[in-house]
Amino acid sequence: MFLDFILANFVLKIARMKLKNNKILITGATSGIGRELANRFCQLNNQIIAIGRDETKLEELAKFDNRITSFKCDISSKSDLDQLITYLKKEHKDLNVLINNAGIQYNETLLDKTYNLQKIENEIRTNLTSPIKLITSLIPVLQKNSNSAIVNVSSGLAIVPKAKSAVYCGTKAAIHMFSKSLRYQLNNVKVFEIIPPMVDTKMTEGRGKGKISPKRLVDEFLKAYKNDTYEINIHKVKLLRIINRISPKIADRIMKGVAI
Repeated sequence: MFLDFILANFVLKIARMKLKNNKILITGATSGIGRELANRFCQLNNQIIAIGRDETKLEELAKFDNRITSFKCDISSKSDLDQLITYLKKEHKDLNVLINNAGIQYNETLLDKTYNLQKIENEIRTNLTSPIKLITSLIPVLQKNSNSAIVNVSSGLAIVPKAKSAVYCGTKAAIHMFSKSLRYQLNNVKVFEIIPPMVDTKMTEGRGKGKISPKRLVDEFLKAYKNDTYEINIHKVKLLRIINRISPKIADRIMKGVAI
């Protein structure tokens, strides 16, 4: 049994990810990282299923390229998520790549009066439970198709948290560990994790300096993706992980002082 496991993983690593001729589902596809992923994968001749909450932006995406199919869905809504899963299983049985990109962050502390239980629920559902439900529901579809993969977008805050956004940090840490465990479970579906620093998107608007562009993130991701690098540390996260490995106390001190 152990030998079978070793051989299965060896074969999986030999067959590197193909960047063309895939059918790729991207959540949070209408802006930021998701939009850049959709654009770039289209350029590489893939079919895209774009998921988002903004119907107008989804229509714009579909008009941008006829290889993009849009589907309006708030993944934090159980009924919306159920409808999406039913649609995918019926209409897109050849789906072979799932990218969980959608996420929300409230840049607040639990002591802030504006931060309430509903916001906590929104963050946990969007960032953690809904992606897990989507993955679990679509594993049978992905397993039937070749060159299949799951890509989860976490955060450098999954490695070392900051003072604000404790729930966001917690959900991303959970996705990080979930991705590792899932990687152990699946022999014929590859599990990737994008671990970015602060990216210049609508979510981080008005906060911080030194943000990277979605384009730079996707550049680094694609290079690592095609080489089967499963944990993809983007830009400054590489340094953060080195510091955390050498001295967790220093890493904690750095991030504790980050107010953004």
